[in-house]
Amino acid sequence: MAGEQPTPTPAPADPFAALDATAQAALVREGRATPLELVDAALARLERLARLNVAAAVDPERARRAAREVRRDAPFAGVPFLVKDMLPYPGLPFGAGSRLLAGRPSPPAPGLARAFDEAGLIVIGKSTTSEFGVLGTTETLACGATLNPWDPSRSPAGSSGGAAAAVAAGIVPVAHASDGGGSIRIPASVCGLFGLKPSRGRQRDAGIPMDAPLAAIVVDHCVSRSVRDAAALLGLTQRRDDAAPLPPLGPEALAPAARPRRLRIGVYERTAFGRLPAPEIRAGLEAARRLCERLGHETLEIAGPHFDAAGMREAIFHLFGAALLPVVEQVRAAAGEDALDLVLEPFTLELVGRAEAAGPEAIAAGRATLEAAGRDGLEVFAGLDAVLSPTTAVLPFPLGTLSPRHPADRNLAFTEDLAGYTAIHSLSGAPAMSVPLHWTAGGLPVGMQLAARPGDEELLLQLAYALEEAAPWKDRWPPVSAVAAGEAAWRSA
Repeated sequence: MAGEQPTPTPAPADPFAALDATAQAALVREGRATPLELVDAALARLERLARLNVAAAVDPERARRAAREVRRDAPFAGVPFLVKDMLPYPGLPFGAGSRLLAGRPSPPAPGLARAFDEAGLIVIGKSTTSEFGVLGTTETLACGATLNPWDPSRSPAGSSGGAAAAVAAGIVPVAHASDGGGSIRIPASVCGLFGLKPSRGRQRDAGIPMDAPLAAIVVDHCVSRSVRDAAALLGLTQRRDDAAPLPPLGPEALAPAARPRRLRIGVYERTAFGRLPAPEIRAGLEAARRLCERLGHETLEIAGPHFDAAGMREAIFHLFGAALLPVVEQVRAAAGEDALDLVLEPFTLELVGRAEAAGPEAIAAGRATLEAAGRDGLEVFAGLDAVLSPTTAVLPFPLGTLSPRHPADRNLAFTEDLAGYTAIHSLSGAPAMSVPLHWTAGGLPVGMQLAARPGDEELLLQLAYALEEAAPWKDRWPPVSAVAAGEAAWRSA
């Protein structure tokens, strides 16, 4: 592919940096490495690449203690891991990317956090995120800007930007991420990673109250270098209780199939707002289509999901503002109106102000709009097994393109292109994944999105395994990484 770089050799001092989580866990199982060695190496990489600014909080001693105590027979025993700073995790602060919560102790651990521990993952810290996870970049007033390892002048997107930058740079092999409109898939796309958003209801509880305005569309999982890491972690974190809305995926559904069945895949290139992506992204889409055909699948041009895109955009951001109204009222009561500017970002405050002006009746209307869009979005699968589109209409974008200091309308206009393919699959509850199948002539990654009907993760994973084998990506490293870069490479970047 255009922009391809030679595969670098890991530095002898760190034999773990180029390994995925499955391979690192195998070293522990086979007695060729200890969990403490894996954790110490990851902490050293985090320090060496500190200027990427991927961590909102780090506790090395807590991580080392966990590494000494982890069960060696756990599936991912000793593998270093970052939890996005939107998920409560015991012993680490819960900041949600905001000055308002900076340094706050974590609420009780939800089921998903406990599942990470049960899997043997060692949480070394919290990854950076946008304030309350809403803006599609990771540049906050609380933590500063997180940098994209492929080009440090560019954003790793958001809101899981810290997770994606950390995995892309080889600091950790896999990291927790969450997605309410594209926040797993878009950072995966611009950072050259695999990012799977599972079906609604697939994963264990992440601590979001079920009556929260946007709780129904947020799904947690991870960003990873390999498909097998994402598949294995999905199996370990999925719901298995009697009330689970989906039957659990068994080992055969999560492992690569000898020969995936022939699929009927619809392909579309226009966003929900009717716009075409950047030319290099269109070229990537055509290449991905041809690759699917070489793998034996049938592809057809389709129009894409049809729904009220403008209404969806307004409803999502209105409900976000409405969700923060009680918080704003508490700050006002405790410290006065002027205190709001000290603890919340201008973009957040503008959305809250719009929600206040709209009144409480707009919450029900917004929910109804999102539910209707979700139902309409499922119609795209009629007569198809999966749909293929770009993950985002824009190439990795310069820092400052989106900003918490920009007027809301400016941010929302760019978000139409950024999330114009991803948001609908969040609203419909369908599983969707970004696969790193293309690089620009300048060496920037471009992800392609594939989505399937709710509950059909097995189909997507089998397709992902086949794509990974046909067009391998896990040995492509950005210029700024624990594998590719020494100090000279970092300085030149």
